[in-house]
Amino acid sequence: MPNVRVLKSSFSGGEISRELFGRLDISKVQAGLDTCRNFIIMPHGVASNRPGFQYVNEVKTSANFTRLIQFSFSNTQTFVIELGAGYFRFHYQGATLINGGVPYEVANTYAQGDLSTIKYVQSGDVITIVHPSYPPKELKRISNLNWTLTTISFASQTAAPTGAAVVATRPTTGVTQTFKYVITALNSLGYEESPASAATGTVSNDLTISGNDNTITWNAVSGSIRYNIYKYSSGTYAYIGQTSGLTLTDDNILADLTKTLPITDAIFASAGNYPSSVCYFQQRRFFAGTINQPQNIWSTQSSSDYNIAYSIPSQGSDALRFKIAAQKANAIRHLLPSQADLLVLTASTEWSVSADSGSALTAASLNIQTQTQNGTSVVAPLMVNKYILYPQAQGGHIGEMVYSWQSSGYTSNDLCLLAPHLFDTTTITDFILSRAPTPIVWVINSAGALLGLTYVPEQQVSAWHKHDTVGGLFESCVTVTENNADVLYVIVKRTINGVTKRYIEMLHTRFFTDPKDAFFVDCGLTYNGAATTTITGLGYLEGQTVTILGDGAVMPQQVVTGGAITLPFAVSKAQVGLPITADLTTTPAAIVGDVTLGQSRIKNINKVWVRVYNSGGFSAGPDISRLTPIKTRHYESPGTAPDLITDEIPLFVTSSYNPSGRVTIRQSDPLPLTVVDITIEVTVGG
Repeated sequence: MPNVRVLKSSFSGGEISRELFGRLDISKVQAGLDTCRNFIIMPHGVASNRPGFQYVNEVKTSANFTRLIQFSFSNTQTFVIELGAGYFRFHYQGATLINGGVPYEVANTYAQGDLSTIKYVQSGDVITIVHPSYPPKELKRISNLNWTLTTISFASQTAAPTGAAVVATRPTTGVTQTFKYVITALNSLGYEESPASAATGTVSNDLTISGNDNTITWNAVSGSIRYNIYKYSSGTYAYIGQTSGLTLTDDNILADLTKTLPITDAIFASAGNYPSSVCYFQQRRFFAGTINQPQNIWSTQSSSDYNIAYSIPSQGSDALRFKIAAQKANAIRHLLPSQADLLVLTASTEWSVSADSGSALTAASLNIQTQTQNGTSVVAPLMVNKYILYPQAQGGHIGEMVYSWQSSGYTSNDLCLLAPHLFDTTTITDFILSRAPTPIVWVINSAGALLGLTYVPEQQVSAWHKHDTVGGLFESCVTVTENNADVLYVIVKRTINGVTKRYIEMLHTRFFTDPKDAFFVDCGLTYNGAATTTITGLGYLEGQTVTILGDGAVMPQQVVTGGAITLPFAVSKAQVGLPITADLTTTPAAIVGDVTLGQSRIKNINKVWVRVYNSGGFSAGPDISRLTPIKTRHYESPGTAPDLITDEIPLFVTSSYNPSGRVTIRQSDPLPLTVVDITIEVTVGG
C-alpha cells in the first residue's frame, strides 16, 4: 500500500486514557496524547516542556508535613505563607522574609495533623483562619516585618456611649409614667452600631402634656458621627430617634417597636463550637459547620467583619443565623461566593443560598435550593470566572459546576472523564489556579504527583498534563502574583543523602530572550557572575546528580560534593539543578477519511516531521527505547551555545511494524522545547 502522511496539528486534548483510543468520533481524542509528561498544553494547542522549579528554601522542620497558603494584597504585595505546626514563615519573589539574619516567624497553636484541613479567606491585609478544633483567628499584616495572629472577638468595633442621663421637664403635672433610655453609637461610616450604653436613670413625667419633655444626654464616642436613642416601651427598648449631637429631647416621641435594640449572643466561644469554613459574600463575613452544629451558617452584619448583632423583629442589616435542614443535608465543608448566590458544599450535596428577586440577602429573603448531588471533598474549591471547580467527595475526580439559565440552576460536569487513569486510584490533596500567563489549574494527588489542567472553559479548552520531579513528591501548592504573572510555589518532599527534606520551590518563568536565561532544571539555582569553573552553594543537593546549562550550552552532568560542582570550562551564567525528563507520545495514528486504515492494521513509521518553536535539541522515535537525537548546532561559532530553532525538522526514525503507529518526543536536556505539530509518514500493512 502507498505511504500515508498523518498530521497531528493540535494537542489540545491533553493526556487521555488508552481506553478512549477507539473513540475517534470525539474531537478531544483526535487532539489527545497518550503521554504528556512534564509538558504543558497551551490554550492554542501547542505543547511546551514545563520550566524548572527554582529552589527557595527548606521548610523549618523537614520531618513534618508543611503547607503553603497565599497572601495577595495587590499585584506588588504578595507573600507565600509557610504554615507549619507552631509557626508561620513568609516567602516572596523566590526568597524568604528575613529579620535580623533569620527567617521572620509568627507563632501559632496549630497541630501538624490539622494543617491540611485549615480553611482561610483574605480581605485586605487580614487572613481569616478557621478549623473546627480552634477558635477562628486573624493573621494580619501591619508591615512586612510585623504580622499578628489574634483570636477574633465577635462584637461591634464601635464603643458604647457612656454617661447616659435623663432629666424630666414638668411645667405641668399630669398622670405620670416612668421612662428610661439607652444610646448606641454609629461608626464614622455610619453602618456599624455599637452596643447599648448603660440605661439612664428612671424619670417620671407626663409627656402627653404640651411643654413636658425628657432630655437625654451622653458622652461623645471617639470616631462616631451619629447616635441612636432607644426608649423602654412595652417590655423592650425601641427606637425613637437619631442625632449627630450629644442630646435628644423626647416630647412624647412614639417608640418604633419594629426597630429594637441590637442583641449580641456569644458564638464560636467554646470547644465544639468553632467554625470549619469561612468566606465573604455581599459585604458580610460568613462562617459555617461547627462540630456541634455542622449544618448551620452564621454571618456578621452587613458591611462588618465582627458585628454579629441582630434585632427582634429582624432588620435587613442584621447578622444571619440559619440551618441547611433537609433529608440529604450533612456537615458543611465549604462556603463559596458566586455571582449571585452563596454556594454551600457538603459531602453529599451542593446548595445555593440566595435572596428572593435578586435582592440583598436578609433573614426575610433567604432562598435555599438544592443544586447538584455529587458531594465535595475536604479540599477547598476554586472559582474560575463563573465556573466552580471542586474535588468530588468520592472517586478522586474534579467536578465543574456552572449556572445554567436553561435550567435556572447549577449543572455539574466531570472534568476527568477523558483521563480517569490520572485520578481513579488516588485522591486530590491540594489544588490551585494560575490565571496568567497560561490559565492552569494545578492539582496535587495523594501519590505526590503534580497534575495540570489547561483550562479555558469559554473556548472549550480543558487538557490534562502530568508532572514529576526526580526523587520528589509534591505535597502542597499555591500561586501568588509576581512580575505580572501567577507564580506557582510548591512544597516537594525529597530524599537528599538519605535524609528527608521538604523544600519550597517556585516554578520559573518560561519567557526569556537570551538562551543563557533558560531555566529547565528542578530544585535549581542560578549562578550569575565572573566566569568560573566552580559553583558552590549547592549543599541542599549534596550527593545528587545535577544537570547544568552553562552560558546557554548543555554541560555534562555532575554530582554535588561538598556543596559544589566543577565544570569542564568556565561560564559566567549557569542554571544548576535536578534533571527533568519531558515525554510526549501521540495517540495511535488515525487516518482521516478512512478510519479503518488506522484501526486494525499494523503500521510502520518511516519518517517524522516535527515543527518546533524556539527549541533546543531533543529526541524522537516510535517509542522510548528507540529514540533518535536531533542536533541543533549548525553554523554557530565554536565555544558558543547553539541557536534555538523555529522550523519543521525532518527525522528518519527506527523502523518497526506495530499496531499503534505512535511517536514519542523526549526532552531530557535543560533546554526549551515547544512542539507545534507532528507529521508522520506511515506505511499501513494488511
